[in-house]
Amino acid sequence: MAVLIDPPSWPAHGTVFSHLVSTSSLAELHAFAEAAGLPRRAFDQDHYDVPAQRYDDLVERGAQEVDGASLVRALLASGLRVPARRRPAKLRSALVSRWNALVPDSPALGHELLDRWDEPDRSYHTRTHLLAVLEALDGLLTDDDDAARDQILLAAWFHDAVYRGVAGDDERASAELARDRLQARLGADATAEVERLILLTRSHDPAPEDRSGQLLCDADLSVLGGTPPEYERYRTAVRREYAHIPDEEFVLGRAAVLRRLLALDPLFSTKAAQDRWAEQARLNLTAELASLEAAGAS
Repeated sequence: MAVLIDPPSWPAHGTVFSHLVSTSSLAELHAFAEAAGLPRRAFDQDHYDVPAQRYDDLVERGAQEVDGASLVRALLASGLRVPARRRPAKLRSALVSRWNALVPDSPALGHELLDRWDEPDRSYHTRTHLLAVLEALDGLLTDDDDAARDQILLAAWFHDAVYRGVAGDDERASAELARDRLQARLGADATAEVERLILLTRSHDPAPEDRSGQLLCDADLSVLGGTPPEYERYRTAVRREYAHIPDEEFVLGRAAVLRRLLALDPLFSTKAAQDRWAEQARLNLTAELASLEAAGAS
């Protein structure tokens, strides 16, 4: 049992904030916060937002200092994490905070990307999907990935920034957008790596030695391993995005996608993703394919 705090780095209200979490229970977290004089209004479902001026005092009171990534992993492991994608009112602000932590000198670019992800003709490839991919990466990235972390996260932000529902073309256009927006900021080599990662989301089949590609592809496919209700929401959203496609044509195309995914061996490349999502993902994919075949996709 422990209470953890990450460094103050999340900007809001003219200062920067830390997150205070428990590794075991909300009761422990609330008790610590009450003893420290933190107001309950600072609690946000699974953590307290703590202004920078309280950081040293909370550490002296026993909060353990960890980096942001370690705090997220500990919160996920505790089972207390409430994903931001389940907080619709805070979805954009949660993504803005993540962008500003990743690229603090380019807020306008972050808003441009969020506007793209919020285009009205999208049903699945939305800000909710973007945040789901970023949250999946929270649980997959380790300290050993620090050197590649920013490039992987930027590839996640850009990977469906251009979406017209044309497989292959969308990924190429998104990679070109990343090159246009990032080259002056990152340099040619880092930008080329972001482009390469984006293009991998066409096939989701990274090489065995491609750790960065494996992380991004696994995060992008994490939705496949959701609970049956979560998977049903995903399946329904995908159909809405292709509402212009007649049913018979959609069923044939969707069945082909499912067969390709089921043929990937492994479906998820990293051990962490395999442990979390692989079994449920194959159940979900197999059940959907069976329903499509019954509808005439064979």
